[in-house]
Amino acid sequence: MFSLLRKPARKKPKPLRVEERSLQVGDRMMPLVIKEHATASRMTLRIDAGGRGLKLTIPRGLKSREVEDFLVRHDGWLRAKLAKFSGDQTIRPGTRLPLRGNLHRIVHTGTLRGLTEVGMEDGEPVIRVSGLEDHVARRLSAFLKKEARYDLERLAAYHAASIGRSIRSITMKDTRSRWGSCTWDGNLSFSWRIVMAPDFVIDYLAAHEVAHLREMNHGPAFWALCKSLCPRTEEARRWLKTNGSQLHALDFGEKG
Repeated sequence: MFSLLRKPARKKPKPLRVEERSLQVGDRMMPLVIKEHATASRMTLRIDAGGRGLKLTIPRGLKSREVEDFLVRHDGWLRAKLAKFSGDQTIRPGTRLPLRGNLHRIVHTGTLRGLTEVGMEDGEPVIRVSGLEDHVARRLSAFLKKEARYDLERLAAYHAASIGRSIRSITMKDTRSRWGSCTWDGNLSFSWRIVMAPDFVIDYLAAHEVAHLREMNHGPAFWALCKSLCPRTEEARRWLKTNGSQLHALDFGEKG
């Protein structure tokens, strides 16, 4: 009798679909990740920071034919968006990359030992890198991390003192989804790639994260505080929106 009253077991929902494949966009073969989302009501296509890959979020149970039709319809949009990224963003001798907003040519000195340093050659700003040529990108990223830490520690300390807050720690990372973060207990984190942006953008990022020491949100009070710390906040936000992905696109051959 009791067995007749037992509720029928519910079927477990199928696991959300995750598919990794490649998509031809013009003359590029782009990595594409397709993910089902339990609450998605429409398809959403995003380009990874730096233009290195694509992510497509789809509703659960969507037919493959609909996915393919969507990708075909958005081919022109993808070509236009990816046009600003050159095909090869690998760092090597001769590459020109920005440091604090100014382009510098990478020069491999050919010596096995020596500091990575900024200089001038033939009236052009350069960054001289020693060591093996295969290690140029790695040594350059280490140099940029050091320069970013120097700038951000100084700027963050200045802004924190101006609002009477203290910083517990500062960490340099290579995050792609955000330029910085702040925890409730005063730990700040920044993407070291910001050191390639102009000075006022670096200052904005420091001010932005320091403002979170008082306002852990993005409400009106936060933005008012951020603008009081960095008057060029809106200009810096526009610069990052327009140019940030190009900084992420530069390939130093490492993560983190």
